[in-house]
Amino acid sequence: MEKMNVRFMILLMVMSLVLGFSSAVDFRWRKTAGFSDRFTRAVSSVVFPVHGNVYPLGYYNVTINIGQPPRPYYLDLDTGSDLTWLQCDAPCVRCLEAPHPLYQPSSDLIPCNDPLCKALHLNSNQRCETPEQCDYEVEYADGGSSLGVLVRDVFSMNYTKGLRLTPRLALGCGYDQIPGASSHHPLDGVLGLGRGKVSILSQLHSQGYVKNVIGHCLSSLGGGILFFGDDLYDSSRVSWTPMSREYSKHYSPAMGGELLFGGRTTGLKNLLTVFDSGSSYTYFNAKAYQAVTYLLKRELSGKPLKEARDDHTLPLCWQGRRPFMSIEEVKKYFKPLALSFKTGWRSKTLFEISPEAYLIISMKGNVCLGILNGTEIGLQNLNLIGDISMQDQMIIYDNEKQSIGWMPADCDELASLKAAQVYEY
Repeated sequence: MEKMNVRFMILLMVMSLVLGFSSAVDFRWRKTAGFSDRFTRAVSSVVFPVHGNVYPLGYYNVTINIGQPPRPYYLDLDTGSDLTWLQCDAPCVRCLEAPHPLYQPSSDLIPCNDPLCKALHLNSNQRCETPEQCDYEVEYADGGSSLGVLVRDVFSMNYTKGLRLTPRLALGCGYDQIPGASSHHPLDGVLGLGRGKVSILSQLHSQGYVKNVIGHCLSSLGGGILFFGDDLYDSSRVSWTPMSREYSKHYSPAMGGELLFGGRTTGLKNLLTVFDSGSSYTYFNAKAYQAVTYLLKRELSGKPLKEARDDHTLPLCWQGRRPFMSIEEVKKYFKPLALSFKTGWRSKTLFEISPEAYLIISMKGNVCLGILNGTEIGLQNLNLIGDISMQDQMIIYDNEKQSIGWMPADCDELASLKAAQVYEY
């Protein structure tokens, strides 16, 4: 590690001459703009087109332009983690296949005593062995990880009304990556969108660029949008539930959910639930998973479907008399699921999971269950709502009001609009 730190510091000394004047330009722009409440409200949202799908790709990503001059990078969306990082030529000890050349790190190294570094290591025993830099290591549920140091660099993005902004934000320069069990695609890095201070949203908010609100709309046809800010939706049309203050690391409803099948309770209540765009599929704990699979199998008894044991796309698949082309052909055999969350003493709000939001059609033409057993992969008692169950809905994480919301939306239509437009509903 010491050799790596020395090599990295030498590289940064060599690159120190490339530090541009963007900070001064950015500060002058912000000072001229004034950032009054009225101005901030008028241009409060930043929108990114989203690319990808649940199946067969298994991921959604956005293109973020970083550096001077700005270069494009494909970053996987992850509301389940805070740190944004790029595979980095520091030099790289172990890097994965990437769609773009490795990130050349900025010379703006974040020291160990920086507040963002302390926030990143809030729940660990951090030791500043190298005070000049902030080392990090992030690990993911699928076994993947990234090791590196924090730097600051320029992020280039546009408000919905076309005004350009170029904030300097902290990101990880990852020089040692281990692929996760579910990482089967070229990867530039991860866009950390969690609730922590080091997340991109939190940094933008702390610098006065956007409201502390993030949302996404993922289309079942592929693609969608990601947005920062609160002017892309009518709040009165959104179903809201309070955000947990105890489980503050993730976007989790304050009250545990009650699982419904076909509109009737399964008897499973107080399910600890997390909304996580970093997961393609939905994961229930062992008890909830077993209940759902039992109910589905019982419901399918006597129907023209039988288990397709030779299809290993997902753990549980069914085949019909002939291959299916779409969910439309088979959804009539499956009942909807839902999670009911308390929002007050007597009030509840329902997060519906239709058959389209928990089934896929495999390459073999079989229908497969996109809900998996999370206990088997180390999620213990956690229930994770993944991309498949959030498709064709606008999901909103309002950190200012400490609420999570959702509403039906035509995400495919939104994805076809340019980010410079103002969206109205």
